Amino acid sequence: MDGKLRYFSCLPITLPAAMRRLPTAFIFAFLLTLLPALPALAWSGMGHRMVGELAQRHLSPAAKSEVAKLLAGEPNPTLAGVATWADDLRNTDPERFKATSRWHYINAQGGGCAFDVARDCPDGNCVVEAIEKQRAIMADRNQPLAARRDALKFIVHFVGDVHQPMHAGNRTDSGGNRFQISLRTPIKPEAYAAKDYVDGVMGTNLHSIWDYYIFASTGRSLADYNNRLDALPWPPYPPASRYDVMPLAWAGESCRLIDARGIYPEKHTMDDAYLDAMRPLAEQRVRQAAWRLAQLLNETLGQ
Repeated sequence: MDGKLRYFSCLPITLPAAMRRLPTAFIFAFLLTLLPALPALAWSGMGHRMVGELAQRHLSPAAKSEVAKLLAGEPNPTLAGVATWADDLRNTDPERFKATSRWHYINAQGGGCAFDVARDCPDGNCVVEAIEKQRAIMADRNQPLAARRDALKFIVHFVGDVHQPMHAGNRTDSGGNRFQISLRTPIKPEAYAAKDYVDGVMGTNLHSIWDYYIFASTGRSLADYNNRLDALPWPPYPPASRYDVMPLAWAGESCRLIDARGIYPEKHTMDDAYLDAMRPLAEQRVRQAAWRLAQLLNETLGQ
């Protein structure tokens, strides 16, 4: 999902005097090696790639051509191929990740779901303003190609983020990261989290449930999941409108779903029943994110 929503926390670390004289980038990279591996920031890699792939299928010919120009030279020059780039910066460019980490979420400081940009997005550091600012850069043909390319990669990721309910809320538990869950699951964690998996029960949190387990528990491949979701009627509810390019409205929608759909369970133990119950909503949010991303790119790049 600091004082608002941040999807990991760090204890204060005292550095030796000799190390304090080293470049900041080196120090930050070193400190990251001291921390346990961290979960993906939203939807997991699979969820973000689903958004990217489905959006690409609904681009206009003009927007598709412009996307291809902007992503030329990328290892995987598709929206799905760059969908996790903003999270990957954590490892590839720690300083940049640190500078942009608050762009992944928004939290309503006053309670409720009426986000106030002046209050909830200081200095433009929230997912809503990040989408708007990166869209302006992407749209400006006078900007360097590299800046427009990065703006597109940020947008692909952040449109996915803002549709994940845990990234646009009003609670004080860091987007569900501090809402602990004991999940009975056959899915074994990676080595770094093995100590939290005992007798088929994973010690995790609500944010990770939404990030990863809801989709992973299906056992579907990315291609199979995309084809299944793309076969459903388009556009997904609500009907196509100007709403498709209004990030602040998307955040409010995510926030309202938290209570309206009972996303926070009454107990801190769960099994597949919760995952199965919430999966249709998670899939709907992925489809909405994909449709709206496509419409945003069609409007911005398809001129």
